[in-house]
Amino acid sequence: MKLREPMPELEGATTWLNGEKSKSELLGDKPTLIHFWSVSCGLCKDAMPDVNTFRDEYKDELNVIAVHMPRSEKDLDLSTIEATAKEHDISQPIYVDSEHKLTDAFENQYVPAYYVFDKDGQLRHFQAGGGGMKMLRKRVNRVLGVEQK
Repeated sequence: MKLREPMPELEGATTWLNGEKSKSELLGDKPTLIHFWSVSCGLCKDAMPDVNTFRDEYKDELNVIAVHMPRSEKDLDLSTIEATAKEHDISQPIYVDSEHKLTDAFENQYVPAYYVFDKDGQLRHFQAGGGGMKMLRKRVNRVLGVEQK
């Protein structure tokens, strides 16, 4: 995806965990962070406490959606996804993308990967990899219109 492109529809999930969200439910009131992760991704698990802090700290100002992107056949087991989500406190809605429909719509190749959309659903920031939480926070704050301290 390129900056300023609209958020793809959140259709084609194999299943949703922790509640289902549609694009129309996310647009209009607040920005959205969509993060891709996988049960077989160590960097994803290492970054999850930071993502959870984000989710909790910005709960009133930011929608947070997780997308489970399988990287191998072993990553398709729903009970493993559920157990990993529970173990790492992923309580936000999780789009399980076992058929890579959303992964393809985002043209995403990485886990972890983070997409920040403004309240109108325009992509404002993308980053991939395990580090860079300061940059992600800075970009989220910019989209929220919050002054940096």
